[in-house]
Amino acid sequence: MTEPRPFYHDGMRALQDRFDGRRVADRLAERRRRYDFWDEDRALIEAAPFFFIATSYGEYVDCSMRSGVPGFVKIVGPGVLEFPEYDGNSMYRTLGNIARNPSVGLLFVKFDGKSYRIRVNGRATILDDAASLARHHGAKLVVRVECELYSNCPRAVHDLEHGELSAYMPRPGYEPPAPEWKSRDYIRDVLPGGDPHRT
Repeated sequence: MTEPRPFYHDGMRALQDRFDGRRVADRLAERRRRYDFWDEDRALIEAAPFFFIATSYGEYVDCSMRSGVPGFVKIVGPGVLEFPEYDGNSMYRTLGNIARNPSVGLLFVKFDGKSYRIRVNGRATILDDAASLARHHGAKLVVRVECELYSNCPRAVHDLEHGELSAYMPRPGYEPPAPEWKSRDYIRDVLPGGDPHRT
């Protein structure tokens, strides 16, 4: 993104402080936030058959999904991606929000048990020039996003490909295992005081 903003606002900070999570939040922002694509980001995005997108304007909030043939999302520069807008239902809820508020949230996730997901906060621009349209077969318009990326704990991602729920989800009579990320050198010493995996 052209003008990085604080990663957390006061509402987020208040909850981090309430649950003794500020140290973890700061460490994750330091280690996981980025403005260009890691190799695993690029692999997931370029192979994605879909992703989720959230947009808003005033009291209008919308979450939708964009789908296409893998490769329909294109990485066109450092920290910049594009995707086509195909012919749709003529409501233009997503694009209408973007036209008024360029802030977007994207989520790329694979439900195959390999547990990787990428969250994107970005600023979107709607393009309709000939060169942009030519890069995306069948596009009515093109959306370009300048990305702030971060990957976080994928333990809640179910393995839908094999019909298995995540082993990390709490349920009666079952104690989930500690997620791998809590044992990393840069995290384990800053876990909240009450975290059962702190040791």
